[in-house]
Amino acid sequence: MNDSFLSQFDGYTAIAEEKQAAEKLGTGLTDQRAMTREYIDRLHPKELALAVSRIIEETPTTKTLRLVPTDLPLPPFLPGQYTAVTVQVDGIRTGRPLSISSAPNQIAYWDLTVRRVAGGLVSNYLLDQVKAGDTLTCSGPAGNFYVNPLVHDPTIVAIAGGSGVTPFMSMIRRVVDFGLDSRIFLFYGNRDLNDVIFHEELTRIARSNENIRYIPVIETPPKGYTGRSGYITAETIKDEIGDVSAKTFFLCGPQAMYDFCLPQLEKLGVPSRKIRREMYGTPLSITAYPGWPAVVGEGASFMVSVRGGKHFAAPATTPLLASLEKHGIVVPFLCRSGECSMCRVKLLSGTVYQPPGTPVRKSDAQFGYIHSCVSYPISDIEILL
Repeated sequence: MNDSFLSQFDGYTAIAEEKQAAEKLGTGLTDQRAMTREYIDRLHPKELALAVSRIIEETPTTKTLRLVPTDLPLPPFLPGQYTAVTVQVDGIRTGRPLSISSAPNQIAYWDLTVRRVAGGLVSNYLLDQVKAGDTLTCSGPAGNFYVNPLVHDPTIVAIAGGSGVTPFMSMIRRVVDFGLDSRIFLFYGNRDLNDVIFHEELTRIARSNENIRYIPVIETPPKGYTGRSGYITAETIKDEIGDVSAKTFFLCGPQAMYDFCLPQLEKLGVPSRKIRREMYGTPLSITAYPGWPAVVGEGASFMVSVRGGKHFAAPATTPLLASLEKHGIVVPFLCRSGECSMCRVKLLSGTVYQPPGTPVRKSDAQFGYIHSCVSYPISDIEILL
């Protein structure tokens, strides 16, 4: 509405002069600030209540939960990003980050694809207990594992293992739905053919879209299987993509896949700056990591003291964040992989082990802050939340 129209109302001049005076004093921006905050919260909500509208059976071990908003509209996300789902299981408030597998060009719903993890507290709860109509608490979209067309090459080589295919599914659906002039090679490793997530859809997409090349690699193929088998080797990659130049490589999967595939890319001469690796949760066997003290065995435990709060014994091989949650202590989290720093706490005394490469900011290290999701007590410790 322009000022020439507003000026026809009685009292306009006095209000305009008052507003001008308030702006000079820095007190007349309340409306603009509120609008800015509303816009930021719309794009980056701290928390969303989402209802399960549909549960899709993907494989014998995997389901997709389709989530729709109950109050605020869903924010946009970049293909490859995740949301942190918070649940209450057996009296423990905890959660996990789950990649959004649906296409980003629509935000009527989010698809979260969950694969069962042996002994997995959250995955088993989501697969066995959650039903259509239930409500889940989720964070806004997070993570840096996405394609940036200003930085990355038009040709993407995606290497996935198990449920690590979920961020790539969102990327592929985006290319197909928008008809983008981008190419994706997807190497997807699984142990068994009948447990390959999205296998039929990926096969169908690859047959009808020349920009998508789908290469399933089955570790133990059934009799008569004619596709790629074994592991995702340098030879397999080179056979499919040819020259590695002008290509950016994205990896998402369990630690064993990284341990095998990263040397394969090095063998091909792929520079490290061309490799993007998604954080994929905590290690299954932390004692096997370089630098783990040999004197601290699998069954060791140490006292954790929270300044002004509880004291309890915590297993050395369990992440500190999980031990805190088990004892009813709420710590904010997002990635649970040591990347986002949301769960950081201050280490006042004692020693913790953090895997090599944990991206602790220089200022955090200087003042004693640690990422509790990937910190393991290897002595009695005291922390400040």
